[in-house]
Amino acid sequence: MGSRYAGSSLAGYSTNDVVGRVAPVRDERARIETARAVAETVVDPELPMLTLADLGVLRDVRLTDAGVEVAITPTYTGCPAMAAMRDDLTRVLQEAGFDDVKVRVALDEPWTTDWISERGRAALREAGISAPGPAPAGPVTLRLGPVRRDVTCPRCGSADTEVTSEFGSTACKALYRCRECLEPFDHVKEI
Repeated sequence: MGSRYAGSSLAGYSTNDVVGRVAPVRDERARIETARAVAETVVDPELPMLTLADLGVLRDVRLTDAGVEVAITPTYTGCPAMAAMRDDLTRVLQEAGFDDVKVRVALDEPWTTDWISERGRAALREAGISAPGPAPAGPVTLRLGPVRRDVTCPRCGSADTEVTSEFGSTACKALYRCRECLEPFDHVKEI
């Protein structure tokens, strides 16, 4: 899958290499690039095949006078994974030599499933989870009837699927079953 740091001066380095390179870095541009690269290694606690960057919740990484500040956006209000994301970001950045780490929540603009990267969508499919389609545009009206989504089975590719529960293993997923291969799978809901 290539280096997570492709396109940066850290291309070709593993996460351990990146962490080991932080201490001697003095140049501000290199420090911010390193801080971002380290933050981009943190995975989502509920979807561990996705980094926070691929999920689209890692919004900003910047240097401050005291250290580094990271902004993350929850996938939905009340997302219980936010505390774990904060703790993981703080831990990896401190391990990388950034002593003062502040993680803030950015709510403007709200997260959307459209922010999931193509690499993230591929990782979801490889893990047997159906990636979301395009998010609804504009205000979303409340519908009390069943939601119809165009969902393709991540295992066999069939579009002949059915929802078995609007509530999957996490609140942001619905449970589906493929009528072709008969396998159950999660689908990340479009938000």
